[in-house]
Amino acid sequence: MDSYMMKALDKSTWDDFAAMFERNGGLFSGCWCTWFHPQDREAEECNRAYKQRMVREEVAHAALVFAGDEAVAWAEYGTPEELPGIHHRKQYQEGMVTPPNYRITCIYVDKRHRSTGLAAVALRGALDLIARAGGGLVEGYPQDTPGKKMNPSFLYNGTRHLYEEAGFTYDRPKGKNHCVMTMTVEAAS
Repeated sequence: MDSYMMKALDKSTWDDFAAMFERNGGLFSGCWCTWFHPQDREAEECNRAYKQRMVREEVAHAALVFAGDEAVAWAEYGTPEELPGIHHRKQYQEGMVTPPNYRITCIYVDKRHRSTGLAAVALRGALDLIARAGGGLVEGYPQDTPGKKMNPSFLYNGTRHLYEEAGFTYDRPKGKNHCVMTMTVEAAS
């Protein structure tokens, strides 16, 4: 993992982020990871333009993992206000005790780099950036399918095992085959 570098998604890394998404068809049918953001886009904005505007306005956050000069993985995170979209909302809200300070909503690894541990690197990068931003209670919503082989397109937020390895604890189920995992991240000194 020493050959990879992590950078925050911002105006300076937008072109690298966009190149990764373009190489992979905009991800998940051209989503550009906008589903979790507020749906207050301007009428003429496509997903790419909307995401770019959110990055420019500094209300879209992610950890980008680089292999050399190329972004090859990422983990999207943000506050619930930045990322209000959530699957299975009714079931999610029924079991909530403490609202999170941050959510990790999407983890993606370029097809050419899968099965190399980069999802864990991206997740760790997001946690490091959250620590630098002041830390707090972090939630993730991975697949909870122990032992089952999954199509990578359904693993948009990784697996329960990935989160457990990073130090998260299981909180509750959320929808079919997903769960809520939590972790308190201390502020970086």
